[in-house]
Amino acid sequence: MAGPLEGIRVVELGVWVAAPATGGILADWGADVVKIEPPTGDPARRFGRMLGLEEGSPPFEMDNRGKRSIMLDLAEPDGRSAAAELVSGADVFITNVRPSALRRVGLDFDTVAAGNPRLVYGLITGYGDTGPDADRAAYDVAAFWARAGLAHLLTRPGDTPPFQRGGMGDHSAGMSLAAGVCAALVARSRTGAGQLVSTSLYRQGAYTVSFDLNTFLMTGHAIAIGQRESMANPCMNNYVAADGRRFWIVGLQVDRHWAPLCRVVGRPDWMTAYPRPRDRAANSVDIIAALDEIFATKPLDEWAKLFAAEPDFFWSPINSIEDVIADEQFHAAGGVVYVPDGDSTVPMIATPVDFHGTPSAPRSIAPNIGQHTDEILDDFGAQSGAERTKARRNR
Repeated sequence: MAGPLEGIRVVELGVWVAAPATGGILADWGADVVKIEPPTGDPARRFGRMLGLEEGSPPFEMDNRGKRSIMLDLAEPDGRSAAAELVSGADVFITNVRPSALRRVGLDFDTVAAGNPRLVYGLITGYGDTGPDADRAAYDVAAFWARAGLAHLLTRPGDTPPFQRGGMGDHSAGMSLAAGVCAALVARSRTGAGQLVSTSLYRQGAYTVSFDLNTFLMTGHAIAIGQRESMANPCMNNYVAADGRRFWIVGLQVDRHWAPLCRVVGRPDWMTAYPRPRDRAANSVDIIAALDEIFATKPLDEWAKLFAAEPDFFWSPINSIEDVIADEQFHAAGGVVYVPDGDSTVPMIATPVDFHGTPSAPRSIAPNIGQHTDEILDDFGAQSGAERTKARRNR
């Protein structure tokens, strides 16, 4: 169960979520990921307190399982020297620290690539690594959610913008960077040379809504923000059953999915009354109102049986997080992994890729701050005996 990245050495200088998510994905895939932390630790260790938990930090545990932690004070020359030595012996370096700060501690791409030309250097920024905002601080709520257009596009006319859930943009950007790093490792196997691989929260957000952005870019046409009561395609909408449970009908192919819907709700006459998509669009308000009344007559479990009888009727329940965790299919699809913690295991959400030829599995829970400092220094040969003594004393 070593995974496809067995033997790949990764050094991570990451804070909060985005770069640690990349490191966590690579660790799940079998890489040896060394996490550099300051004496106070990654601030994401305090997520638990922010969430009102008495102990532990589940978001931090997910993004940092399977890693080894080394405590280095990069404000001190010894810490910077040790970090440089670690990176000089690594295959991959991952960071989401701002470029100006990286230059101050000697961990910018140009500096470290000079000493390790085979290094794949993975960088996540808020807004990109060039341009007027290249060094601007950002969280994903700002760069991914707000500035890239997601909040606006998900705001119903007249409403205030919805709030993003934690780490949405960070985890997407983290997966993108993990893919980029792996592609750069493939290129290195051909050329022998590493390279800088970068992404940004802003670019990730724009790509997430590229359906809208690319349409506007190429045509100047903005896709309207729909309201469920008047959606042009009644087959592509959400409804509520008699027990209050909501579900989504996903009838994107209007000619394919219209007849199954008519049969399911007992209105075969609609097939002749509204035969063309434009007929349904012109009468969508009335059709949706009628469907609301019909779906309110049965609980969702009863509707689910009727839906199942129509192979071309596509739908999904609108699950709460409790529903997802209780969903048999979620577990069957590998959505939960059991992470070793001594003699027991801890259930956590899996990263969303499986390797069937080179299977991988998380190896351990997230480390304590500096838990592996001595072990890492020995492995990498990064410091003299005197420096290791100092590192122990500072922990």
